[in-house]
Amino acid sequence: FVLDALTPAGRAAVRASSTKYRRWVLKLWQKRASRAQRLAKRIPHKSQWLCIHHGEGSWSAHTGNGYYGGLQMDLSFQRSYGGYLFRAKGTADNWSPSEQMWVAERAYKSGRGFYPWPNTARACGLI
Repeated sequence: FVLDALTPAGRAAVRASSTKYRRWVLKLWQKRASRAQRLAKRIPHKSQWLCIHHGEGSWSAHTGNGYYGGLQMDLSFQRSYGGYLFRAKGTADNWSPSEQMWVAERAYKSGRGFYPWPNTARACGLI
């Protein structure tokens, strides 16, 4: 726990002697966390990622072919678009389905589109 890593509001709340203020800050951050969780569940292109997933395998797939997870991401892809998850949890077969789709969405938004999955994306009518 490093105070320097917190936002200024977090630092102020730690130093505040007012219980009322501390409760207000706690409720504020609880609301923000709740909103972030709701937004995280709204994955852009979710139906498209699920279609690709149906052609790729289990969300926990690690078949030894160099590809991992339900969207069959290779190590380079995982490091490039999901480095934070790769460092924290290992390969994509250890990530939740939502995390895998968000990483794929990050690649999509970078300009790669659905092309990292040429066969399944074509089968889904995406390319």
